[in-house]
Amino acid sequence: MNLPGTSSAADAIRSGRARLGIELGSTRIKACLIGDDPRHVLALGSFSWESSFQNAVWTYSLTDVWTGIQAAYADLVANCEERYGVQPRILQAIGVSAMMHGYLVFDCDDQQLVPFRTWRNTTTGAASAELTKAFDLNIPLRWSIAHLHQAVSDGEDHVPRINFMTTLAGYVHWRLTGRKVIGIGDASGMFPIDSASHTYDSDLLARYKALVAHAAPALDLSQVLPEVLVAGEYAGTLTDAGAALLDSSGALQPGAVFCPPEGDAGTGMVATCSIAPRTGNVSVGTSIFAMVVLERPLAQVRHELDLVTTPAGAPVAMVHCNNGASELAAWVQVFTQFARKADCPIDQDTVFTALLQEALEGDPDAGGLIAYNYVAGEPLAGVRDGRPLLVRAPDSTFTLANFVRSQVYGVFATLILGMRVLADEGVAVDRMFAHGGMFRTAGIAQRFLAGALNAPVSVAESASEGGAWGIAVLAAFATHPSGDLNEFLRNSVFGGAAFETTNPDPADVTGFSTYLDRYAAGLAVQRAAVDSISPKGSQP
Repeated sequence: MNLPGTSSAADAIRSGRARLGIELGSTRIKACLIGDDPRHVLALGSFSWESSFQNAVWTYSLTDVWTGIQAAYADLVANCEERYGVQPRILQAIGVSAMMHGYLVFDCDDQQLVPFRTWRNTTTGAASAELTKAFDLNIPLRWSIAHLHQAVSDGEDHVPRINFMTTLAGYVHWRLTGRKVIGIGDASGMFPIDSASHTYDSDLLARYKALVAHAAPALDLSQVLPEVLVAGEYAGTLTDAGAALLDSSGALQPGAVFCPPEGDAGTGMVATCSIAPRTGNVSVGTSIFAMVVLERPLAQVRHELDLVTTPAGAPVAMVHCNNGASELAAWVQVFTQFARKADCPIDQDTVFTALLQEALEGDPDAGGLIAYNYVAGEPLAGVRDGRPLLVRAPDSTFTLANFVRSQVYGVFATLILGMRVLADEGVAVDRMFAHGGMFRTAGIAQRFLAGALNAPVSVAESASEGGAWGIAVLAAFATHPSGDLNEFLRNSVFGGAAFETTNPDPADVTGFSTYLDRYAAGLAVQRAAVDSISPKGSQP
């Protein structure tokens, strides 16, 4: 990202004109500070964390949420002091983003009822199927309503005490502002949205109330769900208690205006300027997903496609895969450990870059190797639980280059299976944008994604810091006089911005197609592994 001059940056921070974005991703909590020009990042901070698998549930503790947020903010403050000799005491605006979906429920005393069930859990199959039939709309396993309905169906004893349900971003926003609100993009991963009214679909709310009338007669989603807001709407201010939660040093003062809290999908769309019809983006992290803004409704219900919205409320088709770059990152750690054991210590970023560069030397089809990156279950592929695999035939060309290329292809493979369904719907996209840490090594992952999509892929300078910067931009928009988010992005944020665009290489297109055919055929092996290999610590 471009950096402003030291004096102007220091003045923006000192005078309280800076805007803060906080994003809670799957592996890092990031804080991003921008100034008068939203294109300019003033400072960054981060904290590494990971989900835990406890009692067969992927979860994060809320104690770790605040430990991480405070650490990321403190890191940002230290970055400000190092660069400019000043630290923020007043902020103009703040935005909170986090991984979407999942299940966070509280009682009337604001006490958490059960541990946070994240998007990664795939134990809601029965609820998802029942709701999809009842609503005539695809309800993915990871959506909040699927988690809630599974709890209702299973007769969990906490259900009668539910007073409030929200997402991780909605929870953090609530604690910082006292307001139980949510951005429309994040809300669309909790319960279906009516694009005309920009709130929850009232007909489906009534259907759900009737559906659970016997099992949970007191459950009224209209009272349990957070209020829906669109980008630019006032979402509260930082309270005294919120300032103390965010900044454990006590230096930060209350009063900053908040934008609506959003999910990582929405901030990714903002960070790539892809919120207008016929635009789309691919986000790669622990999960991988593609968002395409629709010109018209889909022709039929497709379990591979989720209907969500942009932060401004426009309809979006989402192809979401539970598994992204985690398995590739695990292999990077293995090679880093090997280098250390060989008395040639190399940091992980250098190892990652070297391996990606080696992948360029691989065969277009990865030499017959197939990599399944399923650390967790993958609903889109019909795989109920995670079992990462590397599969090869005796005559496969087993080289380091093909091994790495197969792992990179494996990151994209399930996504492309879903994108084929989107193509069958006749959805048109003029250009795909990509963001996420995988694209910080210029051109390589971008080239392979272009070959997988058989379409040009553009990456902006902000690609590796997309989500935290994206919510900081939404915070800036909350104080902007214009009410049109697309216009604000095109004119005030991305006007004149440079995008690096890679066109698909025909050899990569053909090679990936061959790889994907093998990948799809080999899913039977993946499913057999789930049935035959038990996780560590479980009973055989």
